[in-house]
Amino acid sequence: MVAALVVVAYWRDRSADPGVTTEIALFLTFVLGVLSVPHPEIAAGGGVVVAGLLAARGPLQQFATQTLSEQELRNALVLAAAALVVLPLTPDVALPWLAGVNLRQLWRLVVLILAVQAAGDLALRLLGPRLGLALSGLISGLISSTATIAALGVRSREQPELRTACVAGAWFSTVSTSLMLLGLAFLIGDQPLLRILPFIGVALLAAVLLGALAYRRSPPSHGPRLTQGRAFNLRQALLLALLFAALAAGVAWLQETLGSLATLGAATVAGLADAHATSSAAMALAARGELSPSTMQLAVLLAFSSNTVAKMVAAYAAGGSAYGGRVSAGLLLVALSAWGSWWLWGSPG
Repeated sequence: MVAALVVVAYWRDRSADPGVTTEIALFLTFVLGVLSVPHPEIAAGGGVVVAGLLAARGPLQQFATQTLSEQELRNALVLAAAALVVLPLTPDVALPWLAGVNLRQLWRLVVLILAVQAAGDLALRLLGPRLGLALSGLISGLISSTATIAALGVRSREQPELRTACVAGAWFSTVSTSLMLLGLAFLIGDQPLLRILPFIGVALLAAVLLGALAYRRSPPSHGPRLTQGRAFNLRQALLLALLFAALAAGVAWLQETLGSLATLGAATVAGLADAHATSSAAMALAARGELSPSTMQLAVLLAFSSNTVAKMVAAYAAGGSAYGGRVSAGLLLVALSAWGSWWLWGSPG
């Protein structure tokens, strides 16, 4: 009966853009009323949610029809399918023929990368260049600070008036590198976290101060928001996830077959591409007692430092000397602060 009344109300609506908000609200009110007897707590919570959505229908409509582009809506569907369809169907087992890689964990990382990229794009679009570029650097840096610095360098070259804001985003992406290392150490165990906290914590503080300084010197955002585009890159997300898995397996294999010296060399080389996977592999080995704490510390520092070199190269290549020089100076200061802290505190052995 209620459904029939909803259909009749929609059919009799003669407005240019009838919509279905009122009709859906009517039907949900009936459903919540039915639920209120057997499950009053669910009905109460549902009522609050429905009321909140109705109160925010204006901003939500503007966001869906004006802020988001058609391409971004398609990206949202891809992200939803990756998280809600593909992820539950992916086998949660380590496959020996893939060097022990767990496909569900690998795909979960892909979903995380896509979500972070989309969040960075949204911040850029909603908040404008000044705050948006800073937040975009911070968020995207959780996945690939090197790629973030390169992308900001391209924008700096194309829009020189945004160079300082791009530098701020680049330095904030290095904040994310340090945060990710500390987060990985926390997840792996107390020992790795305590071992790397002195020097990575100092590097984090240095990067935060540099990013905040560049942000304050950035000109305020005026004019239209940045153009609409693709929210994320699925191919890049897949490649980054595969890189994480391959580097973790490679470092573990080198440690098992060739010893600690090879681990340090592998950490240095692998850090050029990514510092997170290499460092997490070294910390995991140290947590299991298969790598000494001092070797683990050096592996993390070497990966962090070689990754800094890669960022500096990317900054110069993408943004030229004006952008690359400023970004590289800050990155070098962050790396030196980490090494200085490690030298002052020393290795506990």
